[in-house]
Formats: sequence, C-alpha cells, structure tokens
Amino acid sequence: MSHYFTNDYVESNENEIKVKIKNTDLTFITDNGVFSKHGLDFGTRSLLENLPIQVLKGDILDFGCGYGPIGIYLKKNTSANIDMLDVNERALNLARKNAKINNVSVNIFQSDLYTNVTKKYDYIVTNPPIRVGKKTLYKILFEAEKHLKPDGKLLFVINKNQGAKTTARDLSKIYEVTIIAKNKGFYIISAKKHWQPRETKV
Repeated sequence: MSHYFTNDYVESNENEIKVKIKNTDLTFITDNGVFSKHGLDFGTRSLLENLPIQVLKGDILDFGCGYGPIGIYLKKNTSANIDMLDVNERALNLARKNAKINNVSVNIFQSDLYTNVTKKYDYIVTNPPIRVGKKTLYKILFEAEKHLKPDGKLLFVINKNQGAKTTARDLSKIYEVTIIAKNKGFYIISAKKHWQPRETKV
C-alpha cells in the first residue's frame, strides 16, 4: 500500500481544488499519493484557523507540507520567511506548483524527518502524519526542539482519538505545552521550547 509519507509510485491524476481559510482564498493542485487530495482536511483547517497569526514572524518551518496549504497560507498572511519540507517528491512538486499559483515565495525542499534541516526556526508548524506510528510521530514532535530557536514553538494539531492528551502530557517533559483550541476532537497544541541560559565562565 502506498502512503503519502513515502515515495511509492501511484498513478498521477491531478485535480484542482478551491479553498477559503478565514478571508484567504487559495487554489491548490492535488494528486493521488498525497494527503487530503479531495480538499483541505478538517485537522489542517482547524490548525490554521486557530493559529495566533498576528504574532507569527521570523523563520517558520512547515513540516510535512504535502501540497502546501499550511506554508502557503502562512506566507499569504504573515511577513515570515517560510520553509516547507516533505519526504514525498510528488507532494513537493505540487507544493512548488501551488506556490506559483498562489503567488508566494517560499523555500521548498525534500527531507526525511529533519535530515536536511540546517537552520533553526521561530516556529515549526505541522499536521503530523499519524499513520507513521507513535515512534516516528514522537521523533517528529520531540526532535523539533533541536531545530527551534530559544523560546521557539512547535505548533501542531492532533485528534483526541489519536492520543492528543497523552501526547501533550509526554511533550511537557521537554516543552511548555499549551492547548490553544479544541475543535470537534482536534486539539491545536503549542509546545514552547524551554529557554536554556548559557553557562557563564568565571
């Protein structure tokens, strides 16, 4: 079985969808083999509609960008520098097309987890791929801390039926965790990196 978080071959069948998120109208090309190809999924919509968009700035990473709705929406509505990554080459190609269609300038690159991430971010935003399993899901969420600037935040969405409460509790071991909003079982969670003061030599 092919999954959107792999590069397994599935026959292409591109489709155009129109999406309105709050007051932002967007157009996306989707395809077989990518997540939520028929329209914006409820989890991603819940995440984007509840983000504190007015304070998002600096450098932002859209982790697991798929065909691009998170990163493109953020670029349309903030002045931040947006990087977008995915492991799936078809998704990346679609994200590049969709950036052009929606007239935004973003940096899109391939990476298996954080392998090709070379900088630190003020925010990492993601609707993580639950089907990868808990071990890989926790790698995505816990290892994000290494790629955040001091006081940086991981912002993500997860359904309560997929372990939202347990995940929030476990992340609190290394983050300051806040539940921003809940929407029909979806939890939008902020995980703030704990600031580590530098050692002072005397």
